[in-house]
Formats: sequence, structure tokens, C-alpha cells
Amino acid sequence: MAFTLPELGYAYTALEPHIDARTMEIHHTKHHNGYTTKLNAAIEGTALASNTIEEILKGLDMNNSAVRNNGGGFFNHCLFWETMNPDDRGRLSGALLDAVNSAFGSKDAFVDKFSAAAKTRFGSGWAWLCAHADGSVEVCSSPNQDNPLMPGVGCGGTPILGLDVWEHAYYLNYQNRRPDYVAAFFNVINWNVVEKKYEAIVS
Repeated sequence: MAFTLPELGYAYTALEPHIDARTMEIHHTKHHNGYTTKLNAAIEGTALASNTIEEILKGLDMNNSAVRNNGGGFFNHCLFWETMNPDDRGRLSGALLDAVNSAFGSKDAFVDKFSAAAKTRFGSGWAWLCAHADGSVEVCSSPNQDNPLMPGVGCGGTPILGLDVWEHAYYLNYQNRRPDYVAAFFNVINWNVVEKKYEAIVS
């Protein structure tokens, strides 16, 4: 199958002032689109062409840099757009809140842990909230376009929330102030989507 660039489901202006429209447009139409195009080129004519992106990443040969970088970039950005939303964002609640409290002690402690993972990731990369089949959750970070679906990366489990801390994700508006961007991210998380992803993993 050929992978396609997903629609955002909301306007580029929808996350302002937290994430500006120009950054959203460039990030989606240039960066994510580039990963999508290069992923398709990397798997064309191979056995991977019939696999889902999750299957590709879980069985990845980590020495295959074209699929590693572009497959990761494709998946990571799909999750990123999906778990942000300007409308009906909900709140951290239910079984996911229970799991967060069990793992970190409180929602505020989770926010601190996730923020630290994002702020201290050297260079480019991602911060993740991952869920395990037993219902537990974990925070970690990964470099470049790696993610915890890949063999030996991060905290394992399945990412249900990810924050892009590559400079292209925030530099136009925040310049070198990554901590400000990380704090702003919590204003646009769609917890309804995150909770559904959690429930799908533990059900």
C-alpha cells in the first residue's frame, strides 16, 4: 500500500496562539509530506509495501535508515496531529488518569515528567507517553524520528501521546525557548483521543 499524508481535521490557525499557523502549515505540508513521500519510495517493491506502518516499525531493521527515519517521521507526525485538537479536548480522566496517578503519583507529576523528557532531549527528537497491555504507562524520549514501537527504542509499549521537539516544530514562534513551547503543548492536547488510544491497548 502507499501511505498518504493525512488531513489535519482542523485549520492551520486552529491551535493559535499556542502553535502558530505558519509553523503548522510548513510542518504538515513540507516536513510530514516529505517523510511520507520518502517512506513510500523506500518500501516500494519490497515486502514492506503491504504492511501497516505499525507492522513496519515493530519489525524494523534498525540499520535500514531510509525506513527508520521516514517511517518514524510518518508515524510520529500522524500521532502528533491526531492528539491535538482545538475543540472538545476533554480532560485527563478515567482509567488513563488512574494509570497516570499510579505511575507518577499525580497528573501534575506526570506533566513535570513528560515536560522534562521533552526539554532535556538533546538535539532533535520526541517525548512520549506510552501504554502497556497491562494498563501501565511510562514516559520516555527518543532521538530524531525514532519511537518506542521500534526495537530497543525508548520505553517500549505503544505511544499514545507524542511531542515533537525538533526545532522546525516551534522555532518560528518560540525561537530557542523550547520550555515555553512544551508548556504550550498542554493547552492543545485532545485527551479524548489519547484516552481512546489507551483503552484500545489495554482492552
